[in-house]
Amino acid sequence: MVRMSAEERRESVIRAAVVEFARGGYKGTSTEVIAKRVGVSQPYLFRLFPSKQAIFLAASLRCCQGVTEVFRRASEGLEAEEAVQAMGQAYQALIADDPDLLLMQMQMYVAVASAEADGDQEFGEALRAAWMEMYDTVALAVGAEVGEATQFLAYGMLINVLVSMGFQPEHRVWSGFDGPTQPQG
Repeated sequence: MVRMSAEERRESVIRAAVVEFARGGYKGTSTEVIAKRVGVSQPYLFRLFPSKQAIFLAASLRCCQGVTEVFRRASEGLEAEEAVQAMGQAYQALIADDPDLLLMQMQMYVAVASAEADGDQEFGEALRAAWMEMYDTVALAVGAEVGEATQFLAYGMLINVLVSMGFQPEHRVWSGFDGPTQPQG
């Protein structure tokens, strides 16, 4: 059996954390279940990350960075509406291929609100910075049109909610969507 480096083990913890936090949320997921998924002890987990919040933050940042990179790659060399179409299709494929990424996003929003309600502003600041990178990537792809970037992301959030709630592609709630934002069956 090949031994993993600490950095490789950190990566496996982040991947496992995305899955576990996506399904159980921040408060509903124990570090024990993450350690078990990775195959390490809890004490070793805390040698890699100083706290549960640090693990959640790493998983959330990975999720944001992944979506941002999908938008960046999809829109490369395209402008305006072509970029919007390509990013919409790429995002749709991403969440279809890995539903945990969608759920992790939803859990991230809840965790930020909860942390800030408890007086922790730093946690939200880090995640807002990652989200703003995603926003800026979209804005750049659509030609720095703030309204178009906002509309694209607003539709994306609505799609996140509808998909998270299990609305099937043929449901009437999707009838107001067109183009790449219409979920595929």
